[in-house]
Amino acid sequence: MLKDFVKALPPEADQLSSEVKKEQEKLFASQMKIKEAKLPVMVIFEGWGAAGKGSVISRVIKNIDPRFFRVRTMVPQPTEEEKRYPFLRRYLLEIPEAGKFTFFDGYWMNEVTGKRLDGKLSEQEYRTRIRSINTTERSLTDNGYLVMKFFLHISRKEQEKRLRALKEDKNTRWRVSEDDLRENRRYDEAMEVYSQYLSATNPSSSPWYIIDAKDRKWAELQVLRFLNQGIETALKNHSLAVPILQNTFPLNPTPLLRDIPLDDKVLEEKDYEEQLDRLRKQLHDLHNELYRKKVPVIIAYEGWDAAGKGGNIKRIASALDPRGYEVHPIASPEPHEKARHFLWRFWTRLPKDGHIAIFDRTWYGRVMVERLEGFCSENDWQRAYNEMNEFERELADWGAVIIKFWVQIDNKTQLERFTDRQNTPEKQWKITEEDWRNREKWDLYEQAVDEMLQKTNTVYAPWYVLESNDKRYARIKALRIVVDAIQKACKEKH
Repeated sequence: MLKDFVKALPPEADQLSSEVKKEQEKLFASQMKIKEAKLPVMVIFEGWGAAGKGSVISRVIKNIDPRFFRVRTMVPQPTEEEKRYPFLRRYLLEIPEAGKFTFFDGYWMNEVTGKRLDGKLSEQEYRTRIRSINTTERSLTDNGYLVMKFFLHISRKEQEKRLRALKEDKNTRWRVSEDDLRENRRYDEAMEVYSQYLSATNPSSSPWYIIDAKDRKWAELQVLRFLNQGIETALKNHSLAVPILQNTFPLNPTPLLRDIPLDDKVLEEKDYEEQLDRLRKQLHDLHNELYRKKVPVIIAYEGWDAAGKGGNIKRIASALDPRGYEVHPIASPEPHEKARHFLWRFWTRLPKDGHIAIFDRTWYGRVMVERLEGFCSENDWQRAYNEMNEFERELADWGAVIIKFWVQIDNKTQLERFTDRQNTPEKQWKITEEDWRNREKWDLYEQAVDEMLQKTNTVYAPWYVLESNDKRYARIKALRIVVDAIQKACKEKH
């Protein structure tokens, strides 16, 4: 794209100033519309070293109410702590809330192209990163985000002149890094890498805008024009549904819940205690190994109310080093979570490599409770199957072991357990009016769960049904599955 870039002619000086003022006023007027429409806006600035990203950001934001925006600088190199998480995580943690701007001085382009230029990414790794970026940006825009991306372009000669001027001033010398100097020396190579990246990440939903950055005021006007156009279009289209993508993920076949036998899945007390002790010891030893080999593990629980998720989780957690795992009970999203992409609160709860995260309820609430209770639109939950498969693929590509449990009981067993809770004082905290209301929708929930299992039972993040009319049977089955999955992952991680 950079090679084919044709510069537009800037207006005369007087007209340039008046045009900038007009676009600034338009942006100022848009901020309340953005707030009212709950439109989250990401404005990403990339470009050559010394191209003036900071200067342009300062000019663009000067008339916006500071309560409505944040500015974030994303350095190309992640910290040692950040390296222990998936590539996307540190970037997604910074996405804005609905109705607000976040301006980014650099985003994920720097990290990818920098490693590409230095030969630290293989062709396959590069393609995987590009796919991750494209699918994530598409998911953001599908979920109502406006993503505006600007690349500030200057010539090699202009960059060299600016770097020299910065180095000659003792107050700005610190702004010139070795990376900037190397980029200027390898300008043609960098041009090729940047052009390939821009072309590969240029969908119509979040296109790149190349900005002629030789003159700072002209650069500001270009950015303001495109940004205002983008906001105007986004406000018009904010409530429109978007296409549901075809499934392209390899899926395992899944039986319907009603076809899964439960009555014969029982375990005697003696057998249960013997297997429980043995499996706990195995899991305890494996926890040490997965920590040493830096294998992350994600165990996700969904299931019927009163199916026994809590007791199941307790038996797994009791075998683990408490310093190396965390249980996340997932309830309704907090206001700051609800104001972001629905997966954001799960990106924030991922384990470091070598650690285990156990989720009591998960992102699958999108296609169950949110779907059936009307907390999201039909278009939202229909899209979510694909978005969750993509999310889990990112985790699998990172190297995570992903184990998803559906804890299954029949309607009669649930009624018996509800009644027992209702009639036992020390258990009454476990039962709510909402639980009884949900029972009335058993058939609808069963239909939703069947669809969920069929559309998200991927080979890299499979579902396991735990037959839990007998809780002891379900606990041993879960422990065995977790032990087997971690053993396999540790063997594959040399």
